[in-house]
Amino acid sequence: MRGAAGGTAGEREDQEDSSATGRKVQRVFLLVLVLNLAVAVAKAVFGLLAGSVSMVADAIHSGFDSFSNVVGIIALYFAGKPPDPEHPYGHGKIETLGTLAIGAMLLLTAGGILYEGYRRLIVPVVPEITPVTVVVMVGTLAINLAVSTYERRKGEEYQSQILVADSQHTKSDVFVSIAVLGGFLAVRLGFPAADPVIALAIGLLIARMGIGILYEAAQVLTDAMNLPCDPALIRAVVTDTPGVAGYHEFRCRGKPGEIFADIHITVEAALPVPRAHAISDEVERRLKEAVPGLVEVVVHIEPDGSL
Repeated sequence: MRGAAGGTAGEREDQEDSSATGRKVQRVFLLVLVLNLAVAVAKAVFGLLAGSVSMVADAIHSGFDSFSNVVGIIALYFAGKPPDPEHPYGHGKIETLGTLAIGAMLLLTAGGILYEGYRRLIVPVVPEITPVTVVVMVGTLAINLAVSTYERRKGEEYQSQILVADSQHTKSDVFVSIAVLGGFLAVRLGFPAADPVIALAIGLLIARMGIGILYEAAQVLTDAMNLPCDPALIRAVVTDTPGVAGYHEFRCRGKPGEIFADIHITVEAALPVPRAHAISDEVERRLKEAVPGLVEVVVHIEPDGSL
């Protein structure tokens, strides 16, 4: 329970904070999109100049990867829309749907790499190696590594599930570049058969990343209670609130940065309704301050001894 005026003001403030964070995440996605397209163009230009079919193919792969940035921008746009009569809890789960799409893209990337590795085991292909291809691959690897690290850090800072997922997608390009360079090195050392083996290992690693992203998104969509709602913290906050005799049935759901919860507290049975209401408001305030990302908590009041 909570006062209508105070609760409404608090909800407006939470929505404004969420919208501001969403805009920051969108700006990160736009920056990453520009950088990813620059990497794809660099690979394509130098691949054509060097006559390297493999580098041009990798450029197409990098360009396709930029699509995940577009998915992120669109998902965040719709997720940032305010609650309406049909969606009273807001549109935050659209971000999680975008995360699912990025996880699926990772699995597609992994499938393509695994297929290519298998094909090269059956029909060996010697990669084209020139100084230009090596320099460009090393340069783009460094850029992708910096971009994925930047994305992950910003995703953790803004508690953005989709940004963290996209950092994994960007990191897949890092692994693909490592696989290509590893194949170059294997050929130089006289072990061309190692090239497809490296590709298969990288493909399995990326598949594992994709499955992890899909699992985490599914946990949010199924309202699994695996969020940062530390039971010990909840107990300490609630029982330390003056007037609270006990509590039970604490539940929470949602995603990092957007958690919804409800809890039953017990108070002295003889308390006047206004006093009991004030205690519930205080519990709500303290929980929101203590639990990161908790945007709404419904506090039910029960008389002590009613259980």
